[in-house]
Amino acid sequence: MIKKCAVDASNLAFIEWLQERYLVDKSSVDESWVEYFKQDENLNKSSFRSAQLRVSAFPGASLQARERAAGDDVAYRVVEAFRSYGHTAAKLDPLAIKGVQIEPYLLNLINSKLEGQIECNGLLGLKSSTYSQLIEKASSIYSGTLAYEFRHVSNKLEEDWLYNIIEGPQDTTSSDERKKFLLDITEASMFEEFLHSRFPGAKRFSIEGAEAYVASIEFITNYLSVTYQVNEIVLGMAHRGRLCTLTKVLKVPYRFMFAKFHGVSEIPEELNLPSDVKYHMGASVDRNNIQGYTIHLSLLPNPSHLEAVNSVVLGKTRAKQKMFGKNAVPILIHGDASFSGQGSAVYEALALSGLNGYKVDGTIHIVINNQIGFTANPEDSRSTKYCTDIAKSICAPIIHVNGDDIEAVIRATRIACDYRERFKKDVVIDLVCYRKYGHNEGDEPKFTQPLMYDVIQKKKTVSELYSEILISNGVISNEDFNNIKSEISDLFTKEFEASKNYKPQDVDWFKGAIWNKFVSVNSNAFADNSTGVDVAKLKELGACISKAPQNFNLNAKVDRQLESRRGMFESGEYLDWGAGEALAFASLLDEGFNVRLTGQDSKRGTFSHRHAVLFDQINQSEYIPLNNIKANQKAYFEVHSSNLSEFGVLGFEYGYSITDPNTLTIWEAQFGDFANGAQTIIDQYIASGEAKWLRSTGLVMLLPHAYEGQGPEHSSARLERFLQLAACNNMQVVNCTTPASLFHSIRRQVHRNYRIPLVVMSPKSLLRHKAAVSSMTEMGFGTLFSPVIPDPIVSSAQKVVFCSGKIYYDLLEQRSNRTDIALIRLEQLYPFPEKAVAEQLLKYKDKSQIIWCQEEHRNMGAYSFIREKFNDLLKKDIVYIGRDESSSPAAGYSSRHVAEQKMIMEELFGN
Repeated sequence: MIKKCAVDASNLAFIEWLQERYLVDKSSVDESWVEYFKQDENLNKSSFRSAQLRVSAFPGASLQARERAAGDDVAYRVVEAFRSYGHTAAKLDPLAIKGVQIEPYLLNLINSKLEGQIECNGLLGLKSSTYSQLIEKASSIYSGTLAYEFRHVSNKLEEDWLYNIIEGPQDTTSSDERKKFLLDITEASMFEEFLHSRFPGAKRFSIEGAEAYVASIEFITNYLSVTYQVNEIVLGMAHRGRLCTLTKVLKVPYRFMFAKFHGVSEIPEELNLPSDVKYHMGASVDRNNIQGYTIHLSLLPNPSHLEAVNSVVLGKTRAKQKMFGKNAVPILIHGDASFSGQGSAVYEALALSGLNGYKVDGTIHIVINNQIGFTANPEDSRSTKYCTDIAKSICAPIIHVNGDDIEAVIRATRIACDYRERFKKDVVIDLVCYRKYGHNEGDEPKFTQPLMYDVIQKKKTVSELYSEILISNGVISNEDFNNIKSEISDLFTKEFEASKNYKPQDVDWFKGAIWNKFVSVNSNAFADNSTGVDVAKLKELGACISKAPQNFNLNAKVDRQLESRRGMFESGEYLDWGAGEALAFASLLDEGFNVRLTGQDSKRGTFSHRHAVLFDQINQSEYIPLNNIKANQKAYFEVHSSNLSEFGVLGFEYGYSITDPNTLTIWEAQFGDFANGAQTIIDQYIASGEAKWLRSTGLVMLLPHAYEGQGPEHSSARLERFLQLAACNNMQVVNCTTPASLFHSIRRQVHRNYRIPLVVMSPKSLLRHKAAVSSMTEMGFGTLFSPVIPDPIVSSAQKVVFCSGKIYYDLLEQRSNRTDIALIRLEQLYPFPEKAVAEQLLKYKDKSQIIWCQEEHRNMGAYSFIREKFNDLLKKDIVYIGRDESSSPAAGYSSRHVAEQKMIMEELFGN
């Protein structure tokens, strides 16, 4: 049991908690506390009360302590109970199927029968009241159709602000605002009904049952722009309500949406791209708010992986804020089952909210709570009371609201907007509603939820319920409501007729004006121009980025590394990997291109090759040489060592890259193997985003890769997976062997008139390999990336070995002075450099044995991809030399690794 301690300001909350336990069950606290609390069973004149009065004199005393000192203990205890547990008694379910389970302590207070006046001294706006009146007032605030959870908020200033807003005067709602709310939900409801009648059985993931969401998002759009001068909103959501959001909120023409149901694609036919289903698509538009101000809205496309879009939205928002200095706000619309179930996607996005490299000044989260996930009930979907409990991990306030109470939904929305704008932090609205149909409109929900859907089938729509309220209050008449519905019906009929011959004239709402100068990549081949830089300029840049300021206390090892790098830059010879990378960044910055690099150890580099940020060993201050290459430098280098995240951070950087094509955006894995933690982002966005949604990206992924005896999780970046995803020039996959190759591959990312992702199998041991070096002349003016590097010595060979990456240096060392074996490097695997490879095959003609050698296992690496390409050129099978098939990427013991490596060398060089 917990022993008694002295009462002071620091432990008052703890003693209050003990006291509450004592009131419910005296045996739950230590006997010494029982005696302490027994001193005043009525809690009016106890020593505890005197302690509170002393605490109220402390300057740092909390709002609760001051309130308790000022008023009657009974009043304070009631208010605090409702603040903490009022949500358990709230009327949140519009279906009213399950009874509420009120927290026992709160229930005990509600059922208490105390007589006489209670001094409230301003609590809940009351000077004094009877006990029943106090319960009624507290219940109306905290246990109605609107309820709150914010006792987990760790900042007292935020908590006090929430008390004042929630317990203060109610916002007034004008008749015009109420009419607007009714119009919004009626148009949403009738749109879904129209689709249901004209396209029966078609999947659309209807918003019906949650129409209040439409009123909420419409309110946000106007309120943020008018009240807080927000000029950009970035939206991410899953399927449900997406079509209504596109048409009603983003103003995509209804005729276009109807045309989509007729099978019309928004992507021009000449691009020959597969597109995507209509409930995955996004849009980007300008619209005017109610006062005529322009606000830009972006709804990002999202695949069936419901929460995958979360961090993508955050990255896009950050780019908007950085690029244009815009007051941009991210809004994420979730489903209840996915918000609680998609742990990696949801939590990793939440976890970014307070980190310097990823802050977006707060996200508004709206959970469309269907109270069901596909066919699974809440008790089968989560282990917590609420689907929103994961948001408590970042201390975000949570507002629960009954989706049938439109004005309560708007109040919840206003509070969320105000909180976000005041404190620049995340906030969550739990919109408790229902789903009129099954998971999709062709599904039968009564298979698994017969009782729920008996209630739903008999239920009035949200629009009908709200219209009855407005009619009874004299805001509108029956005739007015009928006119509203008639006008909406006429609009849909007109747009439907226009859709039959509709052909999109442009796709501005899919791409955005900043991308107009870039072309879309299709199945045609493309060529590169020179990405070289004048050697004198490279030496000048090298001098700037290889020194620290005076009186900066460098780590001795870093000092030696910078000194070594200065020597490379001065001579222009023997530049290692880190030097080549640094020159690529510096030259782009000098040309006016920003560079953003993030990853778990990106400031230093996992293998200590980068040191992009120098740390003073005395005061921990930071210095970034790349941001000091010239006076009045306009382009900036942004580098962040991220949290231990792949899914969230890679999604964030993808979102950044699709927004700002003029910033080189790079994500670096700690080890390439770990990229599979973000496989959904790779598959659904990076590899196929342009083919599905016309979303181009120039994102670079640096994935350390090579077999060096470090075990199965530190060897393979799963090169084979990227090659399997590669088609129609959707990405580049390189496995460079020289710093010059890296230099050019990075620079060409921003010097093209198109953007495609770059996947780099980056090295580990080659970072310091004496042979893996380049001269500045290989990076000089007129030079460019070479996808194939011929053997510089052997011109006639018995064996012609094609390889890629680090194994080249193993082979080179083993070959020694032999001249009968040619070693040819494929620096780029995709797009496959067919012409350059054919030239090498022609050079060695038919007398040579053509071999593909790799260190990866036969069923991994590039072999499966390369085999078909070479067979087309050779008209016969290429010879394979490498490891046998395996289910694990690499050996766990160094001895086995060495034996396998030896086997490869003996097979190749033994004859």
